[in-house]
Amino acid sequence: MEVGWQRGGARLLTEEEKWRAVVGRDMDMNGIFVFAVRSTGIYCHPSCPAKHPGRAQVQFFSSPEEAERSGFRPCRRCKPNENASTPQRVMADQVRAFIEKNLDKKLTLSILSSQAGVSPYHLQRTFKRIVGVSPRKYVEALRLVKMKQSLLNGETVSRAIYRAGFSSRSRFYEAGSHKFGMTAGALRRGGEGTRISYTIVSSPLGRLLVGATEFGVCAVCIGDSNAVVEQALSEQYRSAELQRDDASLRECVTDIVRYLNGSKIELNMPLDIHGTAFQSQVWKEIRSVPYGSTTTYSRIADAMGRPKAVRAVARACATNPVALIIPCHRVIGVDGKMHGYRWGTQRKQHLLLLERATPT
Repeated sequence: MEVGWQRGGARLLTEEEKWRAVVGRDMDMNGIFVFAVRSTGIYCHPSCPAKHPGRAQVQFFSSPEEAERSGFRPCRRCKPNENASTPQRVMADQVRAFIEKNLDKKLTLSILSSQAGVSPYHLQRTFKRIVGVSPRKYVEALRLVKMKQSLLNGETVSRAIYRAGFSSRSRFYEAGSHKFGMTAGALRRGGEGTRISYTIVSSPLGRLLVGATEFGVCAVCIGDSNAVVEQALSEQYRSAELQRDDASLRECVTDIVRYLNGSKIELNMPLDIHGTAFQSQVWKEIRSVPYGSTTTYSRIADAMGRPKAVRAVARACATNPVALIIPCHRVIGVDGKMHGYRWGTQRKQHLLLLERATPT
């Protein structure tokens, strides 16, 4: 799990499984993903009755909105943008909403299936197929996110465990305390007892700092001097043991510098970062914006089902701890203006121009 709970923390359909669903025109996959055809610029439901394109022309997206952000338009035949919701997806979304509102209560499969009006077996199978994890794993993941936020707000470990909905410390450890990266106590104390290695190199944007725990990258900072980026790291992890280690982070920082020099590469290294459920969702949406493209704060809010949360989306962008890896520079205002960037709007403009100029 990288940022709170994400579908990336569970097994998802492979591209071959998705392609088999398209070839088989599997209606059960409608609402799970859409496929787009590069040669026509159109995206469709998996069950679309139109003639199948060549596999090399197909690209998969998790939602119609993601496909449209990448420049594709909906098929007039299967109308994937109008029929994205299926009864199964509606049920899964309702169960997710119920879970999110009742994390501090008992949430067994029996209780959730009764709430949904279906059998426990049907809920388990449908929820896992649509969401990517079982209802139990979803509950546990959200509780871990809530616990992290309580710890960051200064709660004691014991109080944070119970406020998150865990019935005991043992339930917390069974749920996967190892997924914290840092221990619960260390997270509460600003990283106390945690070792963070970091390196600093020159880049087209100035001095670039990359910091990581043993679990993944936890910081990417950009500034005009070593002092500036080291200060940014120490403010974020005020009590951690910070140690410069250029050798161990060479490969990671090399990829980032290659990206900054115009290479079109995906920065998909493991992360060890922590945010609220809302921040995590915003960061997930940002990571879905393709290289060379942009989105807006309002589009992200709409995609999350929170159209009035535009300012909160902007704040989540401003608190992004790993610049470039979570590419918040690709988020602009509806008027096309930069509207701020933690590391300076000139750097944001440079990044957008760089990506637009890189051959696809």
